[in-house]
Amino acid sequence: MTDHVDQVLAQWAAQRPDLDVSPMAVIGRLKQLTVRVEAELKRTFAAHGLDTPSFDVLATLRRNGPGNPLTPAELMRSMMVTSGAVTQRLDRLQERGLIRRTPSSTDGRVVLVALTEAGLALVDETLPDHLATEQRLLAPLPAADREQLAALLRTLLEGLT
Repeated sequence: MTDHVDQVLAQWAAQRPDLDVSPMAVIGRLKQLTVRVEAELKRTFAAHGLDTPSFDVLATLRRNGPGNPLTPAELMRSMMVTSGAVTQRLDRLQERGLIRRTPSSTDGRVVLVALTEAGLALVDETLPDHLATEQRLLAPLPAADREQLAALLRTLLEGLT
C-alpha cells in the first residue's frame, strides 16, 4: 500500500539518489495528519459554536478545576501562545459570557480567569464530541500501536527541546 509520501520519496530517490530523503517519510506524513486532524477538530468545535483557540482556553480552565482560576500568564504558558493572543481569546470568551475575569484578592495587579456556568456547561458538552472525533481519527490504530506512537512522539518532542 503506497501513499502520496511514498510517491514523493520515489521521485526524490530517482532524481537525487545521493541524498537520504527518509526523514520526509515521517515529516511529510506528520504534516498531512496535522492538516486532516485540525480540519476535523475545527468541524467538531464549530458544531458547538467554538473555534480551536476558544476551546483550548475553556478546556485549560476546566481541567484545572472549577475552584482554581488561572492568571492570563498561566494560561499563556499552558497554551504556549503569546500574551496578546491570550488577551484576544479572553476578550472574546468574556463577551460571550463563558469566562469571567476578577482581580486577585491578594494582589490587585493580578487578574484571575475562571469559567462561568455557561462556559463550564459548554466545555462539558463539547468535550465528549471532541474525544469521539479523536477516537475516530485514531481508529485505524490498535490500542497498543497508539501507546507506542504516543511514546515515540514524546521521545521526539523531548529530543527537540
